[in-house]
Amino acid sequence: MPAFRVDRLWPDPAADLDLDEAFTDLALPPPPPGRPLVGVNMVTSIDGRAQLAGTAEGLSGRADRRLLQLHRVPYDAVASGVGTLRADDFYSHLPADLAGRRVAAGRTPQPTAVVIGGTGAVPTDRRWFGHADQPRILIVGGGPTVGEPPGTEVLVSPTDEPEPFWVLERLAERGIRSMLLEGGPTTNAGFLAADLIDELYWTVGARMLGTDALPMIAPIPDSPWADAPREGRLVSVHRSGDELFLRYRFGSIGA
Repeated sequence: MPAFRVDRLWPDPAADLDLDEAFTDLALPPPPPGRPLVGVNMVTSIDGRAQLAGTAEGLSGRADRRLLQLHRVPYDAVASGVGTLRADDFYSHLPADLAGRRVAAGRTPQPTAVVIGGTGAVPTDRRWFGHADQPRILIVGGGPTVGEPPGTEVLVSPTDEPEPFWVLERLAERGIRSMLLEGGPTTNAGFLAADLIDELYWTVGARMLGTDALPMIAPIPDSPWADAPREGRLVSVHRSGDELFLRYRFGSIGA
C-alpha cells in the first residue's frame, strides 16, 4: 500500500507526516445524551460541489480515499443514504490493516454498515450486501416491504422518510455510540435540519466544476439556520499536495 504524506497546518504545524500516523488517534468526544455522536465525511470541489457526473468519484486524489477509510476506524457505524448506494455502490468495509487497528483498540473488526432509505427500491445487488464479516442495518420507510436480504437487519420506520432522530434512537438501542455519515447531500441535509451533526470531516479537492451539482448539504426548505447559521469550531487542518483536509466540531460536545 502506498504511503501518503501530509502537512499539518493547524494546530501544531508539522511537515511531511505519514498520513496513517497523522490520523492514528482520531479521538472522538463522548456522544451527546440519548443518541450516538454523528460525524459527516464529505469531499467537495473548490466551488463547493459534492458530485461529479452524479457521484463523488473524481473530486479528490488517492490520499483522500485512504483518509476516508481512516475516518471510519473510530466509529461504531458508517452510514449513507440509499441514493449514494444507487449512484456509486457505496460500501464501508475496511481493509485488513484497519480492521486490525480497530481490534487493537477494543472494537469490532468492521463498523456496522447502515443504509437509510425511504419507500423507493433498494438495489440489493450492491457490494454493500456482500460482506459476510460486517453487520448491516437497512433502514427503510413505512411503504412496500423490501424483504430481508441475507445477513441484513431491516428496520421499518413509522414514516415514509425515516426521521434522523428515530434512526439514531434505533442505533443507540443496538449499542452504537457513534455514526459516520457519508452522504449524500440530501441525507446530510436531513440531519442538519434536525440539528444532529456533531463533527464534519471535509476534503476540499483542488478542482472546480462550475456546475449545478448538489453541494455537501442539499438546500433545506425553511432552514432553521438561515438567519442564525450553525457555528462550527475548527479542530484541525491538513494538506496533501493541493488538497485540504478540514475537521470541524459543532455544539457543546468536546468543549
